[in-house]
Amino acid sequence: MIRTGAAGWLALLVAAPLLVVLLVAFAVPHDGLPPFLLPWLTDAPNESWSLLTADGFFLGALMRSLWLALLTAALCVALSYPMALGILRAVPRARPWLVGVCVLPFAIGFVLRMGAWIGLLRDSGLVNRALMAAGIIIDPLPMLHAWPALMAGMLHSYLPFALLPLYAALAARDRAPEEAAADLGAAPFTVFRTVTLPASAAAAGAAFLLVFIPAAGEFVVPELLGPPDALLAGRAIWQEFFQSRDWPLAAAASVALLGVLLAPIMLWQRLERR
Repeated sequence: MIRTGAAGWLALLVAAPLLVVLLVAFAVPHDGLPPFLLPWLTDAPNESWSLLTADGFFLGALMRSLWLALLTAALCVALSYPMALGILRAVPRARPWLVGVCVLPFAIGFVLRMGAWIGLLRDSGLVNRALMAAGIIIDPLPMLHAWPALMAGMLHSYLPFALLPLYAALAARDRAPEEAAADLGAAPFTVFRTVTLPASAAAAGAAFLLVFIPAAGEFVVPELLGPPDALLAGRAIWQEFFQSRDWPLAAAASVALLGVLLAPIMLWQRLERR
């Protein structure tokens, strides 16, 4: 009964929308409502899939998105290790509070959080005012709509996705091998590199994917904080949907992005089975 209900929910909320998008991807643009014709209602050819690789526009956006997602996921995992280990070294009664502080941004609306970053990084923002008051700079630094601002927003948005699985894995680990390595004279970093890191590699891989997959299709953070020339896959798809109103091309780009993101998931599942 439970399995049937779960399968029904997956079919309704995952499979059915995906099939709709896939169907639109093979449709033909049309001046109407909706702005496409299904393939069996017209003799016009579908050019959406060929346009994806025609001039390198979407391919370049996809490569930039994957690079940004890869960097975001790697930095989130790297930052989550010292955060998780630091929380676990605190007294037990303080650990839930520290974890709560780390995930507290989730209690605030996503757009509001990005608005806070805009208020911090704009020319008249808090950071520039503080630097100018301290005499470090004379004129405001252009920090907003730049790659550092984009990375700050991405890390702030996705860091809890990496922290929580790593924290759970490190909290459940066996401390005896680490203590034995330390008793034998291993330095703290050596203990981490040779014992802690291999023992938590599976959790680190899961944390990486939890960040990488949604970050590859991120649209809001690059739109609000990123540079104007940072045309990523999410923004390219949005432009085709709402500006060009070429729904078949946007749907084809969405399906292509999903296909690319399925590859690391399948690879991870295969490695886990081994």
